[in-house]
Order: sequence, then structure tokens, then C-alpha cells
Amino acid sequence: MWYEAFMKIVMNKYPKKTQLVQVLMELLSLEREAVYRRLRNEVPFTLHEVITLSTAWNISLDEIMGVNIGAITFQMRTVNYLSPSEEDVDFLRFVIQSIAYLKHFPTTEFMDICNKLPRQLLAGYSELNKFCLFKWMYQYSNDNETIPYSKIRLSKEKLKITEEYHRAIKLVPNTNFIFDPKIFYYLIKDIQYFCSIYLISEEEKELIKKDILSLLDYLQEVANLGCYPETQNKVNLYISQLKIPIGYTYTATPEVNICYVHVFGKYEIFSYHSAMVANFMSWMQLKKKTSTQISEVDIKSRIEFFSEQRQLVEGL
Repeated sequence: MWYEAFMKIVMNKYPKKTQLVQVLMELLSLEREAVYRRLRNEVPFTLHEVITLSTAWNISLDEIMGVNIGAITFQMRTVNYLSPSEEDVDFLRFVIQSIAYLKHFPTTEFMDICNKLPRQLLAGYSELNKFCLFKWMYQYSNDNETIPYSKIRLSKEKLKITEEYHRAIKLVPNTNFIFDPKIFYYLIKDIQYFCSIYLISEEEKELIKKDILSLLDYLQEVANLGCYPETQNKVNLYISQLKIPIGYTYTATPEVNICYVHVFGKYEIFSYHSAMVANFMSWMQLKKKTSTQISEVDIKSRIEFFSEQRQLVEGL
């Protein structure tokens, strides 16, 4: 039974079989026909191959084998977002393909409770996205050298992946964001700190500031429409009335559900465990009780929120 569950996960990894075959050939160093024989169940994956795929794709063998040790397994995939390896790039492209695939399921829902601007929004603004990568590098890089903002260089491939991700995320049929009430205040304070220690120049600060104002304009348009203007897919924006100590996310689809806890700036620990995901969804929906919806319904709160954020940014 566990092998059937494993095969189902493998078969659903990529929307197109040709993509799945190509990735399996590379991961397992197999010829094309050998991969097809395994996918047709003519030949089983070896134990070594199962372990290789489980490690590469963060598949919990305990869960699919039904092993119950009284604990729920969370996993983490680390990616170097500044200088991604080939494996990192393959993983990021897989994420983008998976997100784009969700457009085929109208009931798909993405929900993000966040105390910092999420990647879904940052990806569309080059200087703002670069600043968040710079901050991440400054906090978590093992390199002892202090590198100023001006020395941060993103490869053409990384920029292309970021653009693809920015387009793909807007294909999700239903999205909910709940923002910490001081989400832009925290961002401004971070920028001010790096300016104070001369790692960001006045000119660079102005470029980042311009991006933040552009993002606020875009978010206000999304809030007015209640959707992404590019795709018309539903977006609900909420402002929490309580501080959000840590970020949480879930993605619910007809095929698979997954929940995330955001850690270390750019990473997530995540689980497919059905009971845990159900709890996450319930807990996160309850957060709406202590939040104000500013998209579509509450014009006064919407105007006040965006006016306050612009005043913060203008004071940068």
C-alpha cells in the first residue's frame, strides 16, 4: 500500500509527464525507457531510488507508510536565493510549474498570515525584492564579509525565475492575505537601519522607496477590485488588529493540501499531514475574526490604511 501512495505522489509531481520523465532521468541517472518502465509499474523503483526521490522532493516515508510515532513531521527545503545552484533552480522552476497548475482547480485557496511582505508581492518590484534578499544575506549568510547593498548582484536566471513566479502566483484562483498592522512600519525601520550604518546610500534608498510606493498603489488597486487586475482571480486583503508574531501559510487544492510556517527570513517548514493542515486551515480562518477586511467592503478602513502607509514611506 505504501508503494501505491509513493507512486501517486511521484506521478503528481509535475503537470506534464514529459517533464516528470526528464527530471527522473536526471535525478536517478536512468535511461528514458527505464523511467517509463517504472512509471508503468513494470519495474518497481529500487529502495535506493525511493530514498533518493524522497530526499530530493521532501516526501515523508513515515507518513505514506502510515508509521505513527505520536509526532507530526515538518520538513524544510533550504534554497540559496542569491546564488542558486542548479538544484535550487530546478526546485524553484518546479514550484512555479506547480503554482501555474493550480489555475485548473477553481476551488484552490491560498492563505498567508504575514508580519513581513510576502514573496508573492515582492517579486514584482526589483529594488524591494533585492532589499529583502540583502537583508536575508546580512542576517543569515555564513560569509563574514560585510557587503553593501550596491554590491548585491542577481543573475539573469534568478531575475527571470522571479518574474515567472510573480506571473504564476496571480493564476491562483483564490488568495487571502492577512497583514500585521505594522507590516510597512517594520520594513521602513529595516531600511533606516541599513542606511544608518551606511550599507545603503541615499540614492539607493530612494529607489527602494519608489518601489514601496508602487506596491502600495498596486495593493490599493487590488483592494478596490477584490482581485488581481491581470487575471481577475479573487484576492481578499485583511489587516490584523493584533500583532502577528510569525508568518503562516496554507495552500488547499482538490489534489493536495499543505501548510507552512515561515522561518529564517526566506525559508518555510512545511507539512502535508492531513490533520495538521486541517488545524492550520481552521486556526488561520479564525484569524479573520480579529482582522479588518479592506478589500471591496470597507472603503473607510481601506483609505485610512493606505494613507497611513504612504505617510510612513514618505518619511523614509
